[in-house]
Amino acid sequence: MVGERIADRYELEELVGAGGMSSVYKARDTLLERNVALKILHPQFGDDDEYVERFRREARAVARLSHPNIVTVIDRGDDGAGRQFIVFEYVEGENLKELVDRTGPLPVRRAIELTLQVAHGLAFAHEQGLVHRDVKPQNVLLNEAGEAKVTDFGIARSLDVERGMTQTGTVLGTSNYIAPEQASGRPVEARTDVYSLGVVLYELLTAEVPFPGENFVAVAMKHINEPPPSLLERRPDVPVRLAAAVDRALAKDPEDRFPTMAAFAAELEACLAELGSPDGDLTAIVHAPVVKASRRRQLRARRSRWPLLLSVLALLAAAAVLVGVLALGGAGSKKHSGGGAGSGGGAAIALSGVSGYDPQGTGGEHDGDAHLATDGDPGTHWNTEHYSTQDFGGLKDGVGLVVSASSGAAAKTLTVTTDTPGFKAKILAGNSATGDFGDDSEVKTIGRTTTFVLRGVSARYYVIWITLLPPDTDHADVNEVTARS
Repeated sequence: MVGERIADRYELEELVGAGGMSSVYKARDTLLERNVALKILHPQFGDDDEYVERFRREARAVARLSHPNIVTVIDRGDDGAGRQFIVFEYVEGENLKELVDRTGPLPVRRAIELTLQVAHGLAFAHEQGLVHRDVKPQNVLLNEAGEAKVTDFGIARSLDVERGMTQTGTVLGTSNYIAPEQASGRPVEARTDVYSLGVVLYELLTAEVPFPGENFVAVAMKHINEPPPSLLERRPDVPVRLAAAVDRALAKDPEDRFPTMAAFAAELEACLAELGSPDGDLTAIVHAPVVKASRRRQLRARRSRWPLLLSVLALLAAAAVLVGVLALGGAGSKKHSGGGAGSGGGAAIALSGVSGYDPQGTGGEHDGDAHLATDGDPGTHWNTEHYSTQDFGGLKDGVGLVVSASSGAAAKTLTVTTDTPGFKAKILAGNSATGDFGDDSEVKTIGRTTTFVLRGVSARYYVIWITLLPPDTDHADVNEVTARS
């Protein structure tokens, strides 16, 4: 239809989206000389008088939604050939999905601000009696000022609910963001949008959806049956209050969620206020990684053990004197054997994360997070993509993380720390970040902390080559990698 003129006024320039019920075009309003977005109901539904009337009724309802965070409806009608259309303001910018794909996880403040804008728009729509039913990042546009505007209130989709239809993607919406009651075919309400917006916020903070899957049904069943993964485990720097708000929004039972979208927005406002001013110190309480808490306990234990330690040190000093005397006594009868292996473990080798390694796939794997595996913070991590089976869906032999050694010295040991133990891996080595790599260790099953004894290949680059994912999760994390010569 590109190139056609609708109602002798709107010239279709580009198809920008399509669904089971309608298509959306960028169009030129030749009367007012401006760009607009034109949503056109597919012809097969235009022959049904009941559909057409409901389409018009829904269009009138959406036209009442005059709000800065909702895309404005400008016009509606038909083109004389039975094609029903609605005209929206055209927003020149990317959507939230494109933003996350481009940047990865958003800063906490920015994620809250954008979600809050969406919540304000949806709360206004709910006050007007309209539930969106398909809240997802693709349906939130960002204008040139970076402000969020909700679009696509599922006009035809709501008609399907009234007619009792169950087509995938209509009544059920989009599976990654679908509420349990929606997936079960039960009636939807304002709290259905609260759940979906909770999923959106989770994705803005982690760049991942909480329930990935291979198909619509598999994902929908996870939303119905499985508890959401811990946001604090995926991103420990998220304030505890914000994590609790996401958990409440993602409650399986609508009664356990925020009672209204306005209530969700109010809690997000409080979370934002806890962060303080953008240029000031953060005051929000954040989740401390378990390792750090353990260190605090160790320090307290050390303070309480000083008397015992002093006694032990005194005994060790006496033993050392005795050993020295014996050594001197036997020096004349033994030759010095210098160059022994010792137990110090060698000097630390500075490492830096370079990229993911996926030679049988896309080439990379969360490359932008590689540095998190060598930043000295066990609370951050690089992770693989999410896969349907332990053997990567049978599509590849493995995936890995490439780290670079500051010197070309041969590492003798390499230690991996993870919060997803149970995966199998080995170490590869080479002098190019993209290959060829050779084996430098045996395969091991990785625990919380696992040390590989390497074969001593002189290399600039090392790969933590993961050959099998953990049995109880669909991905593997590498929190820290260290090496010694």
